[in-house]
Amino acid sequence: MRILSLVFLVAITVLSQSLADESSQAKGHKVLGADKGKVAIVSPQGKVEWEVPNRSQVHDITRLANGNIMFQSGPATVVEVAPDKSTVWSYTSKPKAPYSGPIEVHAFQRLDSGLTMIAETGNKRLIEVDRDGKIAREIALQIDNPHPHRDTRLARKLPNGHYLVCHEADGVVREYDGDGKVVWSYALDLAGRPPKSGHDGHGTEVFGALRKPNGNTLIATGNGNRVIEVNPNHEIVWSVNHDDLPGIRLFWVTSLQLLPNGNIVFGNCHAGPDNPQLIEVTPDKKVAWTFKNHEIFGNDLAAATVIE
Repeated sequence: MRILSLVFLVAITVLSQSLADESSQAKGHKVLGADKGKVAIVSPQGKVEWEVPNRSQVHDITRLANGNIMFQSGPATVVEVAPDKSTVWSYTSKPKAPYSGPIEVHAFQRLDSGLTMIAETGNKRLIEVDRDGKIAREIALQIDNPHPHRDTRLARKLPNGHYLVCHEADGVVREYDGDGKVVWSYALDLAGRPPKSGHDGHGTEVFGALRKPNGNTLIATGNGNRVIEVNPNHEIVWSVNHDDLPGIRLFWVTSLQLLPNGNIVFGNCHAGPDNPQLIEVTPDKKVAWTFKNHEIFGNDLAAATVIE
């Protein structure tokens, strides 16, 4: 009788754990991302709900309030695609004389004004363009190590009208005011670890940054392999380092998102099949959720965001 009771107890425990796992999965996030030749929305259960083909490398992606999706469809082209998969707007950046070299776009943002901010490498500038493609505003960027592929990664316009720009080749996040003056900056360091080249390496090639409501800045350090929060005095007040999370190793930390509950979602690109591609952590650095689906997206999921 005792044996039967024990067997029953084990069975109930296993079933409860299974149901808990299914419930946890059901309560997961819907993900918008771009990799493996497509832009796709993936349900919490790992099913593709929407996709369009796209062969360009994508470093920025967003779903707008109207449900349309914005992403890069080419090295210098940003498109807005409706749910019916039609392209409703696009803009292709071109060299500004006297510069005549290649242009790449690694960041963009639809502003409340209806203009679209675009960061142009090569031209070393931010522009704001209207629906007709007319440039309404231009901000020159300070670049110490110019490179048409690495002048910038992510850039965002802040509520105060300033711009927060990640300069990959410089290893610096700079905040520009509305006149293009640098009013704050943060230079990455190697955090006491030796540099290593390659996508699985270590360096200061910063990728993403966002300003928190408390005035601190969250930084996705790219091949710095960590997420840090720095205050206006340049002090690190919070971090998730490359080996802080049990069973997870951070590689190229890319996309960055602050959820309403205070949790942080960040991308873990070039991390291989053993690691999740997206990670949600709580303020006390507990893993709340991960996304790992190497059938839909591969090892180059640099641009992804939680949309629900």
